[in-house]
Amino acid sequence: MGIRFRITVMNFLQFFAWGAWLISLGGYMIVTLNFSGIQVGSIYATMGIASLFMPALLGIVADRWINAERMLGISHVLVGGLLLWASFVKDYDTLYWIMLFVSMFYMPTIALNNTVSYSILEQKGFNIVKDFPPIRVWGTVGFIAAMWIIDLFGWTVSPVQLYLGSAASFVLGLYAFTMPPCPPENKSKGGSWISALGLDAFVLFRQRKMSIFFIFSMLLGAALQITNTFGEPFLHDFAGLYADSFAVQHPSVLMSVSQMSETLFILTIPFFLYKFGIKKVMLMSMFAWVLRFALFGIGNPGGGFTFLMLSMIIYGMAFDFFNISGSLFVELEAEPRIRASAQGLFMIMTNGFGAFFGAVSSGWVVDYFTVDGVKNWPNIWFTFAAYAFVVGIAFMFLFKYKHNPEALKKVSH
Repeated sequence: MGIRFRITVMNFLQFFAWGAWLISLGGYMIVTLNFSGIQVGSIYATMGIASLFMPALLGIVADRWINAERMLGISHVLVGGLLLWASFVKDYDTLYWIMLFVSMFYMPTIALNNTVSYSILEQKGFNIVKDFPPIRVWGTVGFIAAMWIIDLFGWTVSPVQLYLGSAASFVLGLYAFTMPPCPPENKSKGGSWISALGLDAFVLFRQRKMSIFFIFSMLLGAALQITNTFGEPFLHDFAGLYADSFAVQHPSVLMSVSQMSETLFILTIPFFLYKFGIKKVMLMSMFAWVLRFALFGIGNPGGGFTFLMLSMIIYGMAFDFFNISGSLFVELEAEPRIRASAQGLFMIMTNGFGAFFGAVSSGWVVDYFTVDGVKNWPNIWFTFAAYAFVVGIAFMFLFKYKHNPEALKKVSH
């Protein structure tokens, strides 16, 4: 078995284990467990809390003391056990704490998976820039495959999704121990813990341009968590009117079009960046979020199915255009000595503070527009669309950045 194939399997399992429950868990909690919007939002917010500190902490452990592939294996075995426990839990308080620990040990594995992949490819003499992207795309395939399995077997509102996630995590945990050793490089031993945690990048907030960018990163990071949390519960609520429709029968398959769109839009980013520049590409992302939410607001599984499908397609632009262009902006603007920390700070603002803010506030909005158990989904989605619109307009006027195609070429080579 070739090493590239083995790393491909690892990446497939990494995101298969997440796709088994990430998108469908909200529907399970609302439809089966009868949780409120705030309760569902707060459970999804655990990923934001965990992303604030756990990736950095386990990264330090892998840098200093434990092989990265072993840290990856240990983390996934723990996640497997926690998800299995979660499948038997029906009350909110217990499930909240279990999912907090799931997030604490799963979120760092995204970076650890990359670390192991890079390390092994480098050991074996491969070109990381050339050889890793075709491997990583199988992670997205794994995520979509898990969503389809959950959907086609009718497990979208069943705890079986947690069984599948648990099994995949156990398999990956054991599989990781069979990968070639990725020993600690001890690079961070001589540095401070502040530097290792990426906190030295906070000096960038002294620059107006950077502080505005990071604040908007947090505000836009909130948008991603909204459809992860409430996309499937929204589709499940049409069961009374459109019980036999494709969207109600196969909500995860429909939602997976978003991930398919993501893999296609990422290929268009070089063209858009060179043609329009980083600021305009970020604005395209923000107004794509407006369309993502507004199309949900006017869509339905019947005559409005086209609007639902368009919302799934526009997701690729909404997600990819800000994340990639934002990462390039940080690469261009941060000093070399804190560039890695600055990228970490970008992730903290989007996946940490932003995800937490988005999950909690969206839960409040859903409950606000719920009367006697009936959710006014058009008002909910239009509220989110208005939020994204205000963010986009504010960014247009507050963020000042001049397009420099030559600087982009230096970063991309």
